[in-house]
Amino acid sequence: MTSSFTFHPGPRVRSGIGCSAELSGLLPDGPVLFVTDANLRSLGLTDGALGSLAEREVGIFDNVQEDPSEGSVLDAVAMGRKIGARSVIGFGGGSPMDVAKAAAYLLGSGDDIETIYGVDMARGCGLPLVLVPTTSGTGSEATPISILTVGETSKKGIVAPALYADWAVLDASLTAGLPRHVTAATGIDAMVHAIEAFTTKRLKNPLSDTLAKEALRLLAANIAAACDQPDNLTARDAMLRGSYLAGLAFANAPCAGVHALAYPLGGHFHVPHGLSNALMLPQVMAHNMPAAREMYAELAVEIDPSLAGQGTQAQAQRFVEALRAITEQTGLSPRLADVGVGADALDLLADEAMKQERLLMNNPLPITRADARRMYEAAL
Repeated sequence: MTSSFTFHPGPRVRSGIGCSAELSGLLPDGPVLFVTDANLRSLGLTDGALGSLAEREVGIFDNVQEDPSEGSVLDAVAMGRKIGARSVIGFGGGSPMDVAKAAAYLLGSGDDIETIYGVDMARGCGLPLVLVPTTSGTGSEATPISILTVGETSKKGIVAPALYADWAVLDASLTAGLPRHVTAATGIDAMVHAIEAFTTKRLKNPLSDTLAKEALRLLAANIAAACDQPDNLTARDAMLRGSYLAGLAFANAPCAGVHALAYPLGGHFHVPHGLSNALMLPQVMAHNMPAAREMYAELAVEIDPSLAGQGTQAQAQRFVEALRAITEQTGLSPRLADVGVGADALDLLADEAMKQERLLMNNPLPITRADARRMYEAAL
């Protein structure tokens, strides 16, 4: 007999090459707050989407950086209020989408941002929201989560169903121009989402499991082609769908130790989030092996069906090896030293990881400060 569970199906989805140039029909009448970043505008990636909004008043907020700040959300909200925004579009990677989610909620609800950090603290109603990802990794278009940098280095999350978008628009052509290292890092990020959703200690359920396995299968099968053949839209489309499915999985079955140890690398050393996850994945998986072996073995068969006849110990070990090989094949730096993190940072990183209680509570095995320091040291 299965235990009871709750599953949120997330936003409605529009998918197809070029569909990002057809946004107007997804929105109510009235002014639109368009959240993106300046680089995407300079590359022309926003041209089609903005062209579809030519008949509307549009406020374009593009002052979004990696690891977006609370201040950028407040500035976006100020612009939205100035134009009387009736809806919000988030266009870009995880950073613009996270800013758009928080801004849409604050504009609609009138809440103060200080009151909504944490889980289920945002209980009002935001403005209609459309999210358009330009990377295949964060899955932010599928989740009710906004991660913001508060102060110099502290990361805080807003996690509540009120942040779900009304629509996720998946247009793989927007990802075709990504540099190889971005394709690789965001792809590994999405794979970590799938793995952690499948192995999480809290809220794991049959629907999230199904999504996580299909996401991992799509991502593992297509990440090399997406890196090696940037214009391969078939591979890009599969990666974008895999990223979305992984996002929907971890929106319902939350991430854990890998993300907890990755966040301090971004906050203090500005290591891109996907790369941070790739750096810590092998160490956290090795730590979790005693509790997660059977689940790792099940995932191993998803990415390599030839392993079906082997024992779970061998399957789980092959899974860890396969993920390490995929990371190296994509060209990502496999060590902390490669991104400028030395032994003198171990205590700081371990202390900061312990602050990620929202994530640590989901890990299959407890992670102590000593465990975290050991894993960072192993990743040097």
